[in-house]
Amino acid sequence: MNQPLLFDIKRYAINDGPGIRITLFMKGCPLSCKWCHNPESQSPGVQKLYTESKCIGAQECIKVCPEDALTLTPKGIVTDYQACTLCGICADVCPTKAIEMSGRTYEVDELMQIIERERIHIDQSGGGVTFSGGEPLMHSDFLLQLLEACGKNKLHRTVDTCGFADPDTLMKVAKKTELFLFDLKLMDEAKHKKWTGVSNKLILANLQVLAESGANINIRIPFIRNVNADHNAVAEMAEFIASLPGKRPVVNLLLYHNIAANKYNKLGSKYEELNMEEPTEEEQNRALAIFEKFGIEVEIGG
Repeated sequence: MNQPLLFDIKRYAINDGPGIRITLFMKGCPLSCKWCHNPESQSPGVQKLYTESKCIGAQECIKVCPEDALTLTPKGIVTDYQACTLCGICADVCPTKAIEMSGRTYEVDELMQIIERERIHIDQSGGGVTFSGGEPLMHSDFLLQLLEACGKNKLHRTVDTCGFADPDTLMKVAKKTELFLFDLKLMDEAKHKKWTGVSNKLILANLQVLAESGANINIRIPFIRNVNADHNAVAEMAEFIASLPGKRPVVNLLLYHNIAANKYNKLGSKYEELNMEEPTEEEQNRALAIFEKFGIEVEIGG
């Protein structure tokens, strides 16, 4: 079994399911959403992040690099990625953590020990463990082991998914999961491909199957002006959600922000604004009214 890399473990998480939770973020995602606020989650491999403002020019990283892949320039440390092997030695010696590595492996037992340290907060609040990413269903074998271990320890299990996954895998995970946080972006396939890089056919089919199974689902919609905040886009999503069988999901509208733009710089890439904006108050109120018209419980945020 190939172990996935985790890029973050968030303790005292309050927006990733009921109660106070610990959220495990796995690297690797089949989508490449233009608004992604965790760009380091998209690649399944180890990545280097560099924060120029933290760099004091100590050059310890240059001294220890076994591949001579680092150079000090007027704009800070520059990495030659043709030579760099992502060994992480430079990050280990950086006195200000201007260089950091994103992604490390954990054993299941090791993660369970980390989770158990949060048990007092989890038990007192009715919380649990949330598996996020990236896309945790990309790492189904490891995810299923973790879900099994959490179940044995009577921990509430939530899986945060984009829905782009093998249907059989999804149903195996569903048998060991108390709640899904299911992302829905757009109903129009062409627009979905434009903004996320993939078709939404599999995603919509999986949401339908998951609803038919009786799974508990909260639908989370990244709500973005000039992407999916117009009347037609909202109405299409509301109509589809209202048509799902079983218990009607709660919908959370997650307002767009660009606070992650600096993360792209750290990865050596560029964040494209592409006219994406936070929806206006009028657009937010209109969306709430549309969902409520379809009898859907909807909240801003969450």
